[in-house]
Amino acid sequence: MKQTASVTGLKDAAPDHSLPPVFPSPALCLGGALCWGIAMAACAYVSLVMHDRLPSFHLRRLLLIYFAGGTAAWPIVLPMARFLSRRRGAEVRFAAHFAVLSVGTVAVTAFVFALDYRLFYAQWHEPFGTVIWAFQFAFTTAGAIYQFLVMGLGLYLPVGLPVLAGASLWLARAMSTAMR
Repeated sequence: MKQTASVTGLKDAAPDHSLPPVFPSPALCLGGALCWGIAMAACAYVSLVMHDRLPSFHLRRLLLIYFAGGTAAWPIVLPMARFLSRRRGAEVRFAAHFAVLSVGTVAVTAFVFALDYRLFYAQWHEPFGTVIWAFQFAFTTAGAIYQFLVMGLGLYLPVGLPVLAGASLWLARAMSTAMR
């Protein structure tokens, strides 16, 4: 361990090989989740406006799904990206955040969409716990995820890509300052 001088005398400093924490601070986790959720809902809204698809009677529900997906994804994927990019250069940290944040946000939002889809179709399904119910649940969820990937993925573009790049760059830089 290295010794460093301070105003009050000698004290132990952190070793050079110290790693940034995998789990972000509560402020980054909660604040970032809310900001990411708002950004994902804004991406969907701007995409709807740009494609002249805004007059939809499901607009609130759709924006809520994108907000919930982004908000729930952030605290799940941020530790993953930080873990994958520890002891790495800035380029790897950026790439890890970019890849994990994009795939994780899409996956969690697709899951939220599938839950909403399942709630709608549950009124026509068999009672819980039956074999038919299990098949209905599995195929309804798979159909919802497929539908989201085909129709909902485009709502992240064109605004989502620069937002994702900016957030990944910011997170990579913030992680590098934690490594010093």
